[in-house]
Amino acid sequence: MSADMSAGTIPGLLPDGESPLDRVTRVLTEQPFSMLVGAKVGKVEPGRAELTVENRPDLTQNNGYIHGGVIGYLADNASGCAASTMLPAGAVSLVTSEYKLNLVRPALGIRALARGEVVKAGRRQCVVETRVFCEDGKGAEKLVAICLATLAYIYPGDL
Repeated sequence: MSADMSAGTIPGLLPDGESPLDRVTRVLTEQPFSMLVGAKVGKVEPGRAELTVENRPDLTQNNGYIHGGVIGYLADNASGCAASTMLPAGAVSLVTSEYKLNLVRPALGIRALARGEVVKAGRRQCVVETRVFCEDGKGAEKLVAICLATLAYIYPGDL
């Protein structure tokens, strides 16, 4: 595959020829903090990404809920993963420039699951809405947080 291939050349591929799932999986496994919390990639498609973290004692706060920092991590990273599936031609990466997180209920369950969906992707930035849920042992999900994030695409020479 040529290095100058654009995303429009082969449907579903990003400018560098990676599938959205391959990119999200590669980026997530290169982040030490993602490995620390044990994040896993779920369903990924253009404009959408899902991440999960299994609940464990070292990720909880004093009341036994999944720590808000872990919920914030999931919201931020699911937003970034969703935005990365829409990487414009010429962009090499992205960073979060802002996010707002509303915690709507204590994060209690066997796992936390974040689903990010692109609201609007442009050449320089991308807006993503992410919802974070906690799942009980029977598969039922309860909404615990809603995030609205803006991510900035990085181009060679931006840094």
